[in-house]
Amino acid sequence: MNLPISKETVKNLLAEKDIANVARATIRQQVAITTGLEKISGDKFVHLEIGVPGIPASKVGTDAQKQAIDNGVATIYPIISGLPELKENASQFIKAFLDIDIAPKCIIPTVGSMQGSFNLILECSQLDENKDTILFINPGFPPQMLQAKILGAKQACFDIYNFRGDKLEAKLEEFLSTGKIAAIVYSNPNNPAWYCLTEQELQVVAKMADKYDAIVIEDLAYFCMDFRKELSKPFEPPYQSTVAKYTDRYILMMSGSKIFSYAGERIAIVAFSNKMFDREYPRLRQLYGLGKMGDNYVLTFLYAASSGTSHSAQYALSAMMKAAVEGKFDFVKTISEYGRRAKVAKEIFDRNGFSIVYDKDGDVKLADGFYFTIGYQGMDSETLLTGLLRCGISAMALDTTGSSQPGIRACVSTLSTDDDMKALDERLALFVKLQNEES
Repeated sequence: MNLPISKETVKNLLAEKDIANVARATIRQQVAITTGLEKISGDKFVHLEIGVPGIPASKVGTDAQKQAIDNGVATIYPIISGLPELKENASQFIKAFLDIDIAPKCIIPTVGSMQGSFNLILECSQLDENKDTILFINPGFPPQMLQAKILGAKQACFDIYNFRGDKLEAKLEEFLSTGKIAAIVYSNPNNPAWYCLTEQELQVVAKMADKYDAIVIEDLAYFCMDFRKELSKPFEPPYQSTVAKYTDRYILMMSGSKIFSYAGERIAIVAFSNKMFDREYPRLRQLYGLGKMGDNYVLTFLYAASSGTSHSAQYALSAMMKAAVEGKFDFVKTISEYGRRAKVAKEIFDRNGFSIVYDKDGDVKLADGFYFTIGYQGMDSETLLTGLLRCGISAMALDTTGSSQPGIRACVSTLSTDDDMKALDERLALFVKLQNEES
């Protein structure tokens, strides 16, 4: 083993990649940094930086997609509004696991949730010329904030760390009372911190959205992955928590990437509330000749962006959702493996003197799941991440997520074996040894 890597080597590689501060590097830049350091050192890194599925794709999906291709769909343009059977099965899926009624016409497939959010941010920023700002409840998914920047939409944000529970309403009021907020964006469970908004907090978000006529964009990429609850039984409580229980000013995003390990096919759905899909906006009619939000999303924005979503992948997502609703495919049991991995990884970090940054939902310990956040004795993110890279561990700094807390995000998807966990333990012990020697 050629670890630890020297500070100078890391510094030179960052300069070569034109990265001034490793704590501000994007996920893809982190991958490039890690690849470079692996080549230099000859050591395979422990990869905690990128949220790729660590479980094989569902056979239910791949079989349905292959059958669709064999049936000739590859030569046929998909309907932009979506495959009818997918829309129907997605409606049933939402009812089965969220206990929310959304009409099939209001559910639109997109090229991953990345396309879903890109076009939602674009549309929401054009609904009302007086509402030109997207509010992000952070920490959040960095590409969504980048999307707003690319689109020229104004942004506002705050780190929820000090505003949980009773403090949330006043903080939201501070932003929404300006009358500028078009939409509120967050993920639940949260990427990167894995906190879950409580029912009280979801009610507050809904109350503020109704009071100030803001749209809530709720990203459910990690749907049913709060493993503290038994969420695997269709049409039986408890259900996945959602703001949709408390307001009709919502749009949900649900991706096949993590729920069904179907990231490679870039397939997701955007589900408008029945009210929002049919809501008329004079400014949309003025700009595009169509007044309803849902019609514009499909016939204006998605049409211009990609003219639809992979035809065969829609058959895959439809089949997986249908099987889950019918109780033939327990996707929650499959992905609960991430909870097991997180529990072991957290114990390893704890044993080496690290601590969880975002650690509780109210007074309840955070769930074990796909991500968690880690700090080390108050160390700033740049120093922490540099030190971990020197010891063969890659991760993503919280700085890029809109967090005001020092630390990193760790993803457990690649920690699939006992050897992976052993390597993590050894590298963290090396990090601690290095800190003691150099302090």
